[in-house]
Amino acid sequence: MAGVTMEWESRLGRRLRVRDLYILSTVVKCGGMAKAARELALTQPAVSDAIANLELLLRVRLLDRSPRGIEPTHYADALLKRASTVFDELKQGVRDIEFLADPTSGNVRVGCAESFMAGLLPAIIEKLAQRYPKITVHADYAQHATAEFRELRERNVDLIIGRVSEPIPHDDLSTEPLYEERYYVVVGAQNPWARARKVSLGDLANEQWIHMPPNNIISDLISAAFAKQGVPVPQERVASLSMHLRTQLVANAGFITIMPNSMFQFNAKRWGLKALPIDLGIKGRNVSTVTLKHRTLSSVVQVFIEHARLASRQLGQETN
Repeated sequence: MAGVTMEWESRLGRRLRVRDLYILSTVVKCGGMAKAARELALTQPAVSDAIANLELLLRVRLLDRSPRGIEPTHYADALLKRASTVFDELKQGVRDIEFLADPTSGNVRVGCAESFMAGLLPAIIEKLAQRYPKITVHADYAQHATAEFRELRERNVDLIIGRVSEPIPHDDLSTEPLYEERYYVVVGAQNPWARARKVSLGDLANEQWIHMPPNNIISDLISAAFAKQGVPVPQERVASLSMHLRTQLVANAGFITIMPNSMFQFNAKRWGLKALPIDLGIKGRNVSTVTLKHRTLSSVVQVFIEHARLASRQLGQETN
C-alpha cells in the first residue's frame, strides 16, 4: 500500500499542474471548451490538451457532452471540490507575500448584516485605517442565518461577522465571540421622551414607530419583548431593514425604533440619539467572527480580526 501511495504522489508531483485544474474549472463554469478558451485567452486545442492531460493522469473521464453542452462527471466534481481549496490557499499565500513585502497593505473580504455596517464595521475600519492606510476592506451583505454561511463556504469572503445564539452546529466553521449584543428603545435627543426618567412600552403605544420587516429573528425577539410586558406591538409607520433610514428618521423626525447596542453606541453622539430607560428583557446574543476552520487566514485578515477585537472592547467599555 505504501508503494502505491508513493507512486501516486510521484505522478501527481511531476505531472499535475495547477494550470490544468484551473482550465478544467473554467470549462465547467462556462459549459464548453470554446467559451472557456475565449475567457482564458487560449486556443481550443490548448484547452482540450489540458483536460486530456488530467484524464490521462487520473485515468478517469472528467467531462461528458450533453445537449446542454459539457457537464462534469462525478470524478470532476470530486476533483474540483478539492481544487477550489488549492486555488484559495494559493491566493492566500500571494496575499501573505504581499503583506510581508508591505505590511501596511492588503485586502480583506468581510460579510455581515446591514446593522453591523451601520455601527461596528465602520468602527473597525476607522481603527484599521489609522495604522494600515493601504489595507482595502471589501464589505458585502451576508445573511448567514438564511444562507447557511454560503458566502464563507464558497470563499467569497474571508470572514463573517454575525450573531451566534448557540454553538454553531457546523464542524467546518470556527467562531470567536466579540461582544454581547443587547437592544435599546431609541429616540432622538430632541424627542420629548428623551427627557423622561421613567417610561414603559405601553406609554409609547401611540408614537411613530419604525419596525423591521416581519419574519426575521430580531423582529420575533422584539415581538416577544412586547408580549412579555403585556403590550401589543405598536402599528409601524415605517418598516425597513435600512439602518440609515431608521437613524435619519429617529434623529430628525421624531420616530422611535429599537436598535442593537453596537449601532446605537457608535452613532449616538453623531446623530443625537438617546436610549430610553426600558428593559426589553431580550436575552443577549453573542456577536462573533465566523471563519472556515481548516482555512489558513492570511496575515491581513488576522490584522482585521485583531482590530475587530479592539472595537468590540471599546463597545464594552461604553456599555458599562
